[in-house]
Amino acid sequence: MADRTKAPEDVLAVLNSRSQDIFRKLVERYLDTGTPVASRDLARMLSVGLSPASVRNVMADLEDLGLIAAPHTSAGRLPTQQGLRFFVDAMLEVGAVNEDEKTQIAKQIEGPAAYGQVEDLLTEASQLLSGLSHGAGVVIATKSDLVLKHIEFVRLDAERAMVVLVGEDGSVENRIMPLPPGLTASALTQASNYLAHFAVGKTIGETLKALRAQRIETQHELDELTRKLVEAGLATLSNSGAAAAPTVIVRGRANLINDTMASEELQRIRQLFEELESRDGLIELLGDTEQAQGVKIFIGSENKLFSLSGSSVILSPYKDANQKVVGVLGVIGPTRLNYARIVPVVDYTANVVSAMMARKG
Repeated sequence: MADRTKAPEDVLAVLNSRSQDIFRKLVERYLDTGTPVASRDLARMLSVGLSPASVRNVMADLEDLGLIAAPHTSAGRLPTQQGLRFFVDAMLEVGAVNEDEKTQIAKQIEGPAAYGQVEDLLTEASQLLSGLSHGAGVVIATKSDLVLKHIEFVRLDAERAMVVLVGEDGSVENRIMPLPPGLTASALTQASNYLAHFAVGKTIGETLKALRAQRIETQHELDELTRKLVEAGLATLSNSGAAAAPTVIVRGRANLINDTMASEELQRIRQLFEELESRDGLIELLGDTEQAQGVKIFIGSENKLFSLSGSSVILSPYKDANQKVVGVLGVIGPTRLNYARIVPVVDYTANVVSAMMARKG
């Protein structure tokens, strides 16, 4: 058997044009039908006249390379995970998003972008991708880089205050913190103004860095109670600025389930849903995709989050107004996804979301 760690170009080099044509037809037929492809069917699909026996000989060579395999006792063959990866990397011909789909994507995303919060925009993007792909649309968004538009202390009672953080994206986060005994209303206002001076237009991490650099000056500028409140606010911001679990939005889960599924397949899909809800593996998935310049495709066990469910996922990063990657979006589906159609749709949607994020920024 051939070395399964070969690069796509090396595998391509050992396949003659006939073998490439047969493999391409087999994969395309499988992606279209989801069923094993027989040599007799392939012989009819080829532009050159080959007998089923000749096609079987080529299929045997492809099987030796680990690109196709026979499921159970079927006479037909399916592409293996390695075969699908080879097809995607070396042979996939990606189409373009048609004008109707471009209009639909822009229209469905621009409404929530203009009038809602960022989460509304991302939810709509997930729903849109589900509808266009007939799979599940997924958005994974980081939460740790909130750029602050406003910050203030609001007294709740004699001993507690709430720190209100308003992001430039319209999101609002609240943190409860203790108040130093005897703090006056004017001291509360002074502390709010002091923090806002450093925070507006910065992330929480940048705010903390700026405040810590000014600690000596803080000793002289603020009275003791106000300084204690600022220090308490620092501690609260430090906790809220810790790496938070990403926000996960999934729409169209029902598209991954059909009436013909065996019980073990249903169990794998349910496990995938549970893993998505528990956020297991999502930070790693974010990291894998954030480094990509465009669309990234994970097939089956290539990512541990999707390995047990046997799913494929097509993801693309999206950016904020500062061109920083702040999340990924894409489609989850069976390994027989229509990669040629979905890859450009995911890529275009990520670009539209990035543009909308830049406007909101």
